[in-house]
Amino acid sequence: MKGSEKIGALDIYVLESGAELVERVRRCFNRVDVNVIPIDDLTNSPVPSALRVSVAVISMCAVGGSAAMLDECQRASVMPVIWVGESEPSYEHAAHTHLHVLPLGFSSTALRAMVAKLAAQARSPAPDPRATSPFIAHAACMSALLHEIDMFADCDTNVLIHGETGVGKERVAKLLHAKHARRSREAFVAVNCGAIPDGLFESHFFGHAKGAFTGAAGVHRGYFEQADEGTLFLDEIGDLPLHQQVKLLRVLEDGAVTRVGSTASIKVNLRVLAATNKDLPRLVAGGSFRADLYYRLAVIEVHVPSLQERGAADKIGIFRSVIGTVFGEELLATLPDMPPWLIDAISKMRFPGNVRELRNLAERIGVTVRQMRAWDPQRLQVLLAHARRTQAALSERSPGIARWDMADRTRVLDALATNGWRRQETAQYLGISRKVLWEKMRKYEISDTERMSA
Repeated sequence: MKGSEKIGALDIYVLESGAELVERVRRCFNRVDVNVIPIDDLTNSPVPSALRVSVAVISMCAVGGSAAMLDECQRASVMPVIWVGESEPSYEHAAHTHLHVLPLGFSSTALRAMVAKLAAQARSPAPDPRATSPFIAHAACMSALLHEIDMFADCDTNVLIHGETGVGKERVAKLLHAKHARRSREAFVAVNCGAIPDGLFESHFFGHAKGAFTGAAGVHRGYFEQADEGTLFLDEIGDLPLHQQVKLLRVLEDGAVTRVGSTASIKVNLRVLAATNKDLPRLVAGGSFRADLYYRLAVIEVHVPSLQERGAADKIGIFRSVIGTVFGEELLATLPDMPPWLIDAISKMRFPGNVRELRNLAERIGVTVRQMRAWDPQRLQVLLAHARRTQAALSERSPGIARWDMADRTRVLDALATNGWRRQETAQYLGISRKVLWEKMRKYEISDTERMSA
C-alpha cells in the first residue's frame, strides 16, 4: 500500500453513528499493522496502548455536529481525532483549523494521509514551548521582545519582524513557531527572498506538475505546500521585486496555490512570518514595495533590538555563551576564569554587525584560547585590535555599505582568503551559489585588489 511505511504499528478507535464506518476504515488499512477497534463512547473507550500509537476516527453525528461540541470532545480525548461528517466541512468547522475533518465520501488515500500525519506527530512530540529561550535577555528591551513573542506566538496572525542585519530575526521567527501549540508540530520553512532566481520564483513557491517544463521529471511541492499547517518564514522580504510581490499577495489573500503546469487549485493553511532590515513604509512611499502586501504581512509588527540597544550585559552574556560552546564543559573546567580586562573590552566595543559579528569574534577568540590552553593577553589583544581596524577600515573605505553589513563582508573576505580566492570553492564553503557570491562581492565592493593587499 502506497504510503503504508509512514503509518507503522497503530490502533484506530472508530466511533460511528451508522454501521459502515468501521468497515470502511478496515478496508483502508487491511494490509498494514493497524488494529481497527469499534467503540461506543469516546470518554469510556479503552485506555490506549503505551506501546502503539492511537488515533480516533469519529462520526460527527455520533457526538453532535456543532464545532463547540467537537471542541469539547476533542479536549476530552487522549488521542488525536479525525472527524467524519459532512460532504464539505462547514464554515464553522473550517474556522476551527485545529480540527482534522474528512467529508463523508472520503477516499482511502485521504484517510491514510491524515492518519499517517497524525501518527508521525504522535511519535515526534512537539518541543515544549516552555523550553529555555534561545536569547540572552538581560536588557529590558529584550525582555519586552520575549513578552511580545509569548503574547502573539499562539495565534495565526501574520507577523512582520524588523531589525538590523545580524540581530537574530530568524531566531525570533523560530521561537514564534515553536511556541504555537499546533503549528509547532508542523514544518518551519525558511525562504531567503533575496536569493531566488527570477525565472524560478513560481516553481519554488507554488511548485510544479510533472512535465511542466524540461527537466520536471516529477511533481514538486513549493514552499507554500511544504509549509501547509505550519509556518512559512520569508526572510529579506524587502528584497522581493514588485512583479513577484503581486504573485505572493494573491496566495496570501486566496489561501490557495496552483502548481506550474497544472490548473488544479490547492488549498493551504499556513502562518506567514516575514523579516526585513529595510524601512518598508519608506519603500511603499517610494513605490518599490506594494502597500497591500505590507498591510497583509504587518498585522503584527515586532522589532528586534540591535546589540547596541541591548547594552553591555547582553554583549557579555552572548560572548560567554559562545566561548562556552567552543570550549565544551570538559575544557571549560580546566581553564581559569575569563580575565576581567577581556570582559571589559567586549562590553565597550561597538558591533555594527550585531550578534552575528559578536559571535564571529567570540568564536575566533574561543578557538585561539582552546588551542593555546590559556588566556594569552598578547594574542587576544591582537585579535581585538584586528576587529577594531576592520570596522574602522570598512567605515572609511565603503561608506555606501550599511554598517550592519560589515560583519557579512568580513565573513565573505575570510572565506575567500581561506579558499585562495577561488569563487566556486568559496561559494560552496559559504553554502551559497556562485551567483549569490558574485552579488555579495559587488554589493560589498570586494575586488582582487584586496587579495593583493591581504
